[in-house]
Amino acid sequence: MNLIRSMLMALSGLSASYATADTTNYPLTLDNCGKQVSFSAAPNGTVTIGQSATEILYALGVGEQVLATSVWFTPVLPQFSELNASIERIADNDPSFESVVNKRPELVAVQYEWHVGATGSVGTREQFDDLGIANYIMPADCDTKDNTTGGDGMRTAPFSPDHVYKGIAELAEIFDVQPAGQALIESLETREADAVATAAQLDLPEDLSAVFWFSSPDNGVAPFVAGQLGAPGYMMKSLGIHNVIQSDEEWPTVDWETIARANPDVIVIAHMDRRRYPADDIDAKRAFLESDPVTREMQAVQNGHIIEMDAHAMSATMRTIFGLQTLSDALSGTTFER
Repeated sequence: MNLIRSMLMALSGLSASYATADTTNYPLTLDNCGKQVSFSAAPNGTVTIGQSATEILYALGVGEQVLATSVWFTPVLPQFSELNASIERIADNDPSFESVVNKRPELVAVQYEWHVGATGSVGTREQFDDLGIANYIMPADCDTKDNTTGGDGMRTAPFSPDHVYKGIAELAEIFDVQPAGQALIESLETREADAVATAAQLDLPEDLSAVFWFSSPDNGVAPFVAGQLGAPGYMMKSLGIHNVIQSDEEWPTVDWETIARANPDVIVIAHMDRRRYPADDIDAKRAFLESDPVTREMQAVQNGHIIEMDAHAMSATMRTIFGLQTLSDALSGTTFER
């Protein structure tokens, strides 16, 4: 487990340095996903398109500025349930452009560039600019990532939690709550280090392998699985696990026969409330794995090495750190025989 020990040593030297001042000096201009965004003051009213942006704003203590939310995969973090219940949800999935602008926000905070971007399914950044609405995309979805390829995009370099911490720090600066941003980053860094330390104490096989299954467009068809450079790839690398999927795509579709030939030791399956596809349902995932003539022969299925994980943790969000903990804790109670 030399890789884990190296990771642990690197994490032990981390100190959050993302927030450089206690107060914001307006006007503020930031480079955000290839575009400059400017603020003359903290935004008064925000609509979020994406659960990541929503939960970060809640965690920063500026939830009262959130007018409406959209794009949800899982329930809000428990500590924000009361706050979230008081805020309008304009869509479980993609909102319309009109539903967003009708709330008259000063800022639209976005998780995925494919929602608000050059060919955004909700709208383009220019459309919001024309209405005087600032728009900010979480850096985790564009730093080291090419979203012009279609689908969920292509990673150009490995995801790092630093991209999430950058988004936290910049939102804290936008809303002039830098101490809250610094505290949130430090708490996540501590969680990250603890998860890696837990795995370092385990006697895991050096060649341990895994696949992360998010969902499938239909029962039995090629699933959406995690590529090597996204958030699940970061989790696996941090814990010394080999990803049997070597694609640089964020969520490539790979047929089950190919996955079965790779025969991963562990299958991590996404748990979510979203019901866009049949395999969004985790019970449907388990039923398929245990009944399909190809998948039921995989050693992970036969050995019961199936780990459930919050779907939102599989995306590049602050919940990725929680997912790292989930994976580390699950491996603590798993025995692998060679």
